[in-house]
Amino acid sequence: MTDFHRIKRLPPYVFEQVNRIKAAARARGADIIDLGMGNPDLDAPRHVIEKLVETAGKPRTDRYSASKGIAGLRRAQAGYYQRRFGVSLNPETQVVATLGSKEGFANMAQAITAPGDVVLVPNPSYPIHAFGFLMAGGVIRSVPAEPTPAMFPALEKAVVHSIPKPVALVVCYPSNPTAYVASLDFYRDLVAFAKKHELILLSDLAYAEVYFDDKNPPPSVLQVPGAMDCTVEFTSLSKTFSMAGWRMGFAVGNERLLAALTRVKSYLDYGAFTPIQVAATAALNGPDDCIKEMRATYKKRRDALIESFGKAGWKLPTPEASMFAWVPIPEKFRELGSLEFSKLLLEKSDVAVAPGIGFGEHGDEYVRIALVENEQRIRQAARNVRRFFDNADRTLHNVVPMQKAV
Repeated sequence: MTDFHRIKRLPPYVFEQVNRIKAAARARGADIIDLGMGNPDLDAPRHVIEKLVETAGKPRTDRYSASKGIAGLRRAQAGYYQRRFGVSLNPETQVVATLGSKEGFANMAQAITAPGDVVLVPNPSYPIHAFGFLMAGGVIRSVPAEPTPAMFPALEKAVVHSIPKPVALVVCYPSNPTAYVASLDFYRDLVAFAKKHELILLSDLAYAEVYFDDKNPPPSVLQVPGAMDCTVEFTSLSKTFSMAGWRMGFAVGNERLLAALTRVKSYLDYGAFTPIQVAATAALNGPDDCIKEMRATYKKRRDALIESFGKAGWKLPTPEASMFAWVPIPEKFRELGSLEFSKLLLEKSDVAVAPGIGFGEHGDEYVRIALVENEQRIRQAARNVRRFFDNADRTLHNVVPMQKAV
């Protein structure tokens, strides 16, 4: 009963180890400041909630819905892409509603992957980017995550030395976990590379609206002429409208690829609850004041994080986008690896972060810090961390060095 093929292909879920320690500490009465999971603590917009309440219980809304999304919702997503990116989409053939971008990504992997197919995935990257293909029977080849010209020689090498030839390339900008942001020039080169090597390009744009430079909002790869020939892009309402638990996302782009996704989904689900789809339509068609307020809130939290942790002796890179900071482990603790450091930080300072090893082996010298607590709590976390750092030499001198996570 333990030898299930797909389960064997999945490594242990490292975040669960931190979660168990966190739960045990809370059971003892500890006040844990949880900066680990990227779970938005902001409220969904009032007009969206009101639309949900208004729709629930109306005739026919309790029935099975449309797997690919109701027509009005798909039109609303097409309208968003036109306003935000200047990209025209046919809502009938180039937009599919998904149960969050994560489900869409996993089912796209099922749709396009044959056993043994090679897929190029950034390392570090959000786990579903790799594990969705592993569960579908594919093989992962890691490539660099930073969107610079230096990525392309590594991509070329990966293509040349992969047997069989890769079928797809995954990108995610603004990135989870690294907070990297791609330029439109980078996307132009990326599309050219994908076309040259006949690759499917899968873009995760879940953090499109969480950015802090108003003059340079993150672009969509579909803004590149010809990108539609080979690209599917995934977006989500989870962060944009703080609707993470509603599970509402989208896949847009190439018609043939989306037809494959639609066919797979038609066997697996009947779509999201209709009132949620109607409320999501109201979110996309409604005022954008709530989006600006969300950005302002995360920017204040980001600034509080950088300032307070810097004063605590832990200098953090300043993210330009996303709701995360991707942070090198302090030098004196780096040999522990990210999992053991995260456990130690939780035990000694009551602060939870996400170990970088959970996003790939190249993340093991980092932790991810999420902006999911208010500024006061973030500053309290910094004070806790400072006390831990100040006392570490006295309290940890007899600790046997821990084996790095594998």
